[in-house]
Amino acid sequence: MKKIISLGEVMLRLSPPSNERFFQTRQLDIEFGGSEANVGAALAFWGNHVIHLTAFPNSEIGLSASATLRRNGIDTRFIKHSEGRIGIYFLEQGAMQRSSKIIYDRADSVFTKIDENDFDWDRIFENSDALHWSGITPALSQECADFTMRALKEARKRNIIVFGDLNYRSNLWNYGKSPHEVMPELMAHTSVMIAGTRDFNNCLNQEYSGFEAARSDLFKQFDQLKYITTTKRVSISSSHNKISAKIYSKEQVYASREYDLSHIVDRVGTGDAFAGGLIHGLLHMNPQQAVEFGMAAGALKHSVPGDVLLCSEAEIQELVLGESVGKIKR
Repeated sequence: MKKIISLGEVMLRLSPPSNERFFQTRQLDIEFGGSEANVGAALAFWGNHVIHLTAFPNSEIGLSASATLRRNGIDTRFIKHSEGRIGIYFLEQGAMQRSSKIIYDRADSVFTKIDENDFDWDRIFENSDALHWSGITPALSQECADFTMRALKEARKRNIIVFGDLNYRSNLWNYGKSPHEVMPELMAHTSVMIAGTRDFNNCLNQEYSGFEAARSDLFKQFDQLKYITTTKRVSISSSHNKISAKIYSKEQVYASREYDLSHIVDRVGTGDAFAGGLIHGLLHMNPQQAVEFGMAAGALKHSVPGDVLLCSEAEIQELVLGESVGKIKR
């Protein structure tokens, strides 16, 4: 079992049931989710000790969010509760040629005011093996950027491997800083990056012609960088995608098989499932096994409603091996 620290905002997700539209629904289903916590939940489901660092309102909603994380096996001892609001997002699930839609209502949440000095970093990182962060967190506020940087510095100080999903989202950077003013220093503390060309261009204020050019430059620019991982998605429709992934070291490339997903149930959280699978794989397996495990985890998440992948390690390995796929287990 590995001990892994994750950090990031957890939001309230409100969705019309089935594939109803906002225009027609009379009710909304409730979930709690956030990219980094989704990764942590998958890792906890596979037997790792996961501590998630976040902040919730000191209310029944915040307590319910904490309880949800605990049900997913996450250690919530270090979560902070204070007066304020939780971030919310509304999801309308697409189908066939109709795209899914997300509407965010997360401004001024308690998480955006998080204070790095409120955390006992020595206790949090005691006997830890890895830290996971994403580019969503430093995009939310200066406090969140400072909090992320502090966590990464604490991890590097203890020689703990740092995983970072750059996850550039243009509509989040609204507090006066541009990504290239914040992200390079965070990337300099990161050993494994999950990103595509667009992420690199925006985070580094570059105009790379393609992923290969970006990859070559990053390995030269960041000495501590061990792996870069990227995923490929071909969207035939909202319900039908093809996905695959590659892990790059300085010397080698490891490619996963491609999955043809023809009847998608829920696409939200699929990248997080891949990230969780990749982290679990690189902590327990070789790089080829890790990219296969990560992509199989991402593929299976498309079959699970909600934000979190709830599939065992054995189920994922069966998909990697092509065993019992789609069959009834008795």
